[in-house]
Amino acid sequence: MEQTRADQNEPQKRPFFKRIWFWVVIVVLVIGVAAAVISPRDRPVKGIAAAKKKVRYHCPMHPTYISDRPGECPICGMTLVPIKEEKKAKKELPGIHGLATVTLTPEKIQLIGVRTEKVKWLGSEKEIRSVGLVKADETRISTVNTKIEGWVEKLFVDFEGKPVQRGQPMLSIYSPELVSTQQEYLLALRARERLSKSPFPEVTAGGERLLEATRQRLLLWDISPAEIAKVEKSGQPLKTLTLYAPVSGFVTKKHVYAGMQVMPGMALYEVADLSPIWVEADIYEYEMEDVKAGQPATLTVNAFPNRQWQGRVAFIYPYLESQTRTLKVRFEFPNPGLALKPGMYANVFLKIPLGRELVVPFEAVMDTGERRIVFLDRGQGRFQPREVKLGDKVNLALSNAEGEDYYVVKEGLEEGDSVVTSGNFLIDSESRLKAATKAMEAMPEHKHGG
Repeated sequence: MEQTRADQNEPQKRPFFKRIWFWVVIVVLVIGVAAAVISPRDRPVKGIAAAKKKVRYHCPMHPTYISDRPGECPICGMTLVPIKEEKKAKKELPGIHGLATVTLTPEKIQLIGVRTEKVKWLGSEKEIRSVGLVKADETRISTVNTKIEGWVEKLFVDFEGKPVQRGQPMLSIYSPELVSTQQEYLLALRARERLSKSPFPEVTAGGERLLEATRQRLLLWDISPAEIAKVEKSGQPLKTLTLYAPVSGFVTKKHVYAGMQVMPGMALYEVADLSPIWVEADIYEYEMEDVKAGQPATLTVNAFPNRQWQGRVAFIYPYLESQTRTLKVRFEFPNPGLALKPGMYANVFLKIPLGRELVVPFEAVMDTGERRIVFLDRGQGRFQPREVKLGDKVNLALSNAEGEDYYVVKEGLEEGDSVVTSGNFLIDSESRLKAATKAMEAMPEHKHGG
């Protein structure tokens, strides 16, 4: 009987348990759907410390002093102000030793006048500059001297600097030896006339040889054929010997005066032709390889700032000045109008074509002595320092860019890189300050109040 009652109650318990499981399943499904619908930003943040960002303070006058709590600066007593956290880029660009990448606002970029230029391939030429001294062309300097002993009878050119023409009388000399030789010549001339009537050919030839020997002596003493003819015509010896200018030019030296006794070989005048001139200049030892004889050169002088002379490298001296470590080079320039005077200082320019080179503007390079730095424009106001290796300083070969200086790039830059050419000194200061601040923040002894 008891077993039969239990069997009768079993159907009544099963529907009750089924209803409970049904509602449990429904609740679980609702919770899962709600968790999936709620967005991550609507989820509660674990912990109050994660919700609040830690604020740090620093002194406006001493930015290196940093504290975790407000107060006064122990150095100057100013009230500490919160440090404004900069909005960091997705990927911070690395700097170099002592310099950090800086980010500037458009207003600040405009205020400091930042300008940029691209690194590019251009036809370039190296320029060598030197200062030289104008000199007379030594191959066009002549000396007026005498080959006989005598006394100066008259000076036709009586001061240094006087211009003379070739064949112009310079001075006359009285010489007893010259007078006696002329007399011998007249005697030989009369003897030839008498001996020419001799029936013996040997006698006639002897008279001719005697006359020719005397005539040759007069010619070697610089007596012109015209003067010899004059002696023959007059039958009287000339009292004085006149010396003439051997070349056209200017008297640069004068060593003779009226009445002065002169000796054979004595230099009486120096005459220089200044229509072409020489300029001797020194170039540095490291520039020797680029200088070749025959290269074109340009010359300017301070006396004529708007004028240029075109010449060439005439000679390279075969020795080096040991004290100055320079090589002397001789240039040759035409001198129309004789504007260039010996003794002038002149500026000499040599331009050596280098072909196409990857170049960076001269203004973009900051030379510290130990390294050369440029700042790359990375966009969005970011300027990244970059150490570069450079070659020679060059000038553009293009006429529309004449006078612009560039450096040849060896390492560190590529074609198309945008570099700062104006305002880079202020960017450099900002970069150094930022790098120094980061270094101070990283030092534990500079963090206070924590």
